[in-house]
Parts: sequence; C-alpha cells; structure tokens
Amino acid sequence: MARNFFRLVLSAGFWWVSLTVQAASKPNFLLFMADDMSYHDLGCIGNSDVQTPNLDQFATQGTVFPRTYTAAPTCAPTRMSLYTGIHPVRNGGHPNHSAVYPGIRSLPQYLDELGYRVAILGKRHERPLAQFPFQQLGGRHHDDGTGLDLDTDLAGTFIAENKAEPWCLVVTSNQPHTPWNRGDAARYDPAKLRVPPYLVDTPETREGLASYYAEITYMDAQFGRVMAHLEASGEADDTLVVFLTEQGSNFPFCKWTCYEMGLRATAITRWPGRIASGRRNDALIQYVDIPPTFVELAGGNPASMDFDGRSLAAVFTTPDAPSPHQFIFGMNTTRGIARGSEAYAIRTVRDERYRLIWNLNFNAAFKNTVTHNFEPYLSWKPLVETDAFAAQRYAGYQHRPEFELYDLETDPWELHNLVDDPALQSRRTDLTAALKRWMVQQGDQGIATEMAAFDRIPDRDPK
Repeated sequence: MARNFFRLVLSAGFWWVSLTVQAASKPNFLLFMADDMSYHDLGCIGNSDVQTPNLDQFATQGTVFPRTYTAAPTCAPTRMSLYTGIHPVRNGGHPNHSAVYPGIRSLPQYLDELGYRVAILGKRHERPLAQFPFQQLGGRHHDDGTGLDLDTDLAGTFIAENKAEPWCLVVTSNQPHTPWNRGDAARYDPAKLRVPPYLVDTPETREGLASYYAEITYMDAQFGRVMAHLEASGEADDTLVVFLTEQGSNFPFCKWTCYEMGLRATAITRWPGRIASGRRNDALIQYVDIPPTFVELAGGNPASMDFDGRSLAAVFTTPDAPSPHQFIFGMNTTRGIARGSEAYAIRTVRDERYRLIWNLNFNAAFKNTVTHNFEPYLSWKPLVETDAFAAQRYAGYQHRPEFELYDLETDPWELHNLVDDPALQSRRTDLTAALKRWMVQQGDQGIATEMAAFDRIPDRDPK
C-alpha cells in the first residue's frame, strides 16, 4: 500500500514537473514592425547616414536576415499575409484596403489555441477584424503628427500582466509612412546625405530623405522603449523578438512596385541562448514564414495547418542555416489604390541571384500617389532633357516593358534590364515557369484577378 502510494506521488511529481517544463519551454513572441521602410535604411545594414542606435545595438544581440520578403509592396496585403501565413491572392487580401476570404485563419487564432495571450499595439490594416482577433491595446491607423501616436507604456503593462502564461505582442509603428511629420529632420543635413543609386539626386530628393530618415529615428526610439519594458519585466530571456522593416519606402521604385526595394525587408531576430548574436544570415525567407514559425515554437504542428510559409525555427536557431526557399514570389495590383492605374498587374519571382518581373498590363501607365504629388519624383521631370539617368528613371517608373530580368548579384539596384541577354534565356525560362506554377497554386489568373480587385474591397464606393 505504502509502496503504491509513493509510486503515485512520484508519478504525480514527474507529471507536474513535465507540465511545468513544457509550459516554460514555450517562448513569448514580440513582433515589432515599421511602416513603409526600405530594407537598406538601417545603420546595421550599412546606411551610415540614418541614425538607428537602438536597432543597431539590437542587431549585435541577435541575427540579421537582410533577405526577408513580403509578397506584396503595400500595407494591407503585407500585414494580412504576415498574420495568416498565406500569400495575398490565395487569402483574398491582394488589393490594398481589402479583406481576406471567410474562413481564413490568423496568428491570434492559432496561438490562442496553444495557450497564448495575443495582443496588438499600433496600426491596424487587416480585415475583417473578426478574423484577426488581437487584443487591441491602443494606437492609431496612420498618424497626423499630433499627440501620442504609440503609447509604448501599454506594451509594458501587457507584458507585466501576462507573466503567468505565454504571450505574443505585435507592435506596429506608423513610421516612416508618409506624411513625414515625426522626428527631428534638423538632425539630417540634406546636403551631406548619400542619395541611393536608384534615385535621381535633386534638392527635393535630399529633403525627402532627411524627413524620411527623421521618421526612422523616431521609430527607432519607439522600438527602444518597447525593448526597455521587455528588459524590465525579466521576460527577455524567454522571448523571441522579431523586428521587420515592412515593404519599401514611398520613394519611386520602392513601395507599390515589385522591385527589391518594394518587396525586400530586413528582419532582425533575438532570443538569448537560442539565436546566435552578432550574426548575419543571407537565407531567403518570407513574411508568410512567421506564423508557422511561431506555431512550431509554441508547440503546435504547422504541417497540419493551411500555410504557404515554412517554419523558420531551425533557420533562426542554426547559424548559417541554408535558405528554406528556392524561389521567392511577389505580386501587386494598383486597381483600387489612391490615384492608381485602372489596371497594372505585376507578378515577380526571384531565386538566389536573379529577379524576373512580369508586367501584365505593360501597355498602360503605372500610376499612384507618387506620380501624382510626390515632390522628389516630380523634381526629376525638369531634368529629362539634359540628364540621361533622370530621363530613364522618370519615364521608367511609369512605363515598363512586359518582362524585366535583373542580376541581383552584379546589379542590386536593378538598373539594367537583361531580359534580352542571350546568355540568360535559360534562366528566364526557368523563372517564368516557376512564376506561372505559383500563380496556378495561388488561384491567380493575372489580369482577370487584377480586374476583380474591387470585389475584394468591402467598403469601396462603387461610384
């Protein structure tokens, strides 16, 4: 009898310890995302002009992934694919300001079922909200430059109140999205800035860079305050932190486009004792990989769920892990955006070295708010008669051939279209085939999908 009693107590003890270890092994997740920030505009990536002290320090504590990709270069499709783990056409949210299909599940639903408290602080740009059931802590969608736009103290409160269970906190800044109305632009002397090689050097371009960099510095301070709350909580060692730059800035050939500057982001990850510090990993990874990664680390089985992405658990925790993807895909629609073209469907694929872009509506002009009223771009027009580079960049933003092919190893800024290079025709054929296979898998009918974009925008005025 006594022996059986002790066996029962011992068994119960092991059971309790097992549950305790299992619960403790579940990390917290802190996902912080900028808004309209190009991948290369961080000090730790090599832009010595922009001041990002908090993120630069953070990069020394973790691993930088400078080849991280979203599948769309606009805010809503980016966020809805990030939260669902499904690319924009297949989840239904491919136009900007659109909504996912009924039945599409998202990160807060997956993690809630695994015992997590899931909250968001900051910008929301996903619909319908019922399918993205974050606990809303505060913040605003877009920033008019007045008052407190992001109360980072609310992040500290959420962390402090949820120490008894694992949590996931998403923090979404409004910076450096236009209008550039935050930060101290006086900290940046336009005359001393280096203009990126894909932009035309004009006074207006430089003034724009100064205002844009000021917003990045402002966002960097927000990140620093959130991290200070995490450190003060004592939860830092048990938390996987992921920082994302989001899709590219408002400058030409960035946001709204499927060039590297439109789809590429930088991710910085930190998880003390699990992720190597002070390292860079050039693996090709995607935003849609985040949900299956969090699910696996939370104890779930992403293989049993509907994801386009792949778990990065091994990639994050193994130095110099290989790329989980052979190809990275992207798409954009301008139909339905402010000042957008009637239709300008773009599809793209890249591998380790080359990017192929298919402009399905290439006979039309590419239009958006940049072509309408963005001063840096408009300042290029007076130069087209005397400056060949300005002429090429000004015209090339609105008028493009059906296909573009770039060697990203020798031409990272995508200035030289090699689509007719005889030596690259085999590569072009392979990339085109891969892109078309992806479109079929996504249910993407190209121009027909572009023309149906209005059906995906719930409150669009039919007039």
